[in-house]
Amino acid sequence: MCTPTKRAQWREDLQHFRKDHGISKKVLLNCCLVRRIITWASPSPKDSVEDELELSAVRHRPEGLEQLEAQTRFSRKELQILYRGFKNECPSGVVNEETFKDIYSQFFPQGDASTYAHFLFNAFDTDHNGSVSFEDFVMGLSILLRGTVQEKLNWAFNLYDINKDGYITKEEMLDIMKAIYDMMGKCTYPVLKEETPRQHVEVFFQKMDKNKDGVVTIDEFIDCCQNDENIMRSMHLFENVL
Repeated sequence: MCTPTKRAQWREDLQHFRKDHGISKKVLLNCCLVRRIITWASPSPKDSVEDELELSAVRHRPEGLEQLEAQTRFSRKELQILYRGFKNECPSGVVNEETFKDIYSQFFPQGDASTYAHFLFNAFDTDHNGSVSFEDFVMGLSILLRGTVQEKLNWAFNLYDINKDGYITKEEMLDIMKAIYDMMGKCTYPVLKEETPRQHVEVFFQKMDKNKDGVVTIDEFIDCCQNDENIMRSMHLFENVL
């Protein structure tokens, strides 16, 4: 449990985390996984990431701080803040799929978040070893919060490409859409009809599959998203619940 002094320090650190690098409070707190991680963080001025990596009894330890700084768009201080929360939430040093599902079920109790959490977990688990390390977490977060449009769309394509074969099929897109609507549950206005996800997918797919070969390539996906404002908003629906 954080003491009042630590909570005050944490709020100050979090303000700098957002202000210094242009992250709005809405964007940061819309990310459920980040919200869960940072809630557990309790920074102390005496702490250092190097000490934590040396002394923390975890089974998986992150790469060196300099390396993560070079590979992401986070500063040393930001990585320190994120790691504190990650370590407190996940003492083993890795997140498994069940933890993902637990996090999302708590933020979306009105729906079933398990399928969406499964797809999102696979998108973060870039080496497909069944767990998400701190490195995996911050690499993905760096793209989603501070990446270029191209990088964010590449990440989104990877999420929709469920079987990772380099193409998005209509069935894959429908699976993701259904998972998002299942997670949101009945608490949407206006209430969504059962056929709504399929209708949306039909519209998206017709626009994206330019050569009508039944699949969407990454080039088709990016080109279509960048040139259609409505699709950009729709295809970024997952960002609001990440």
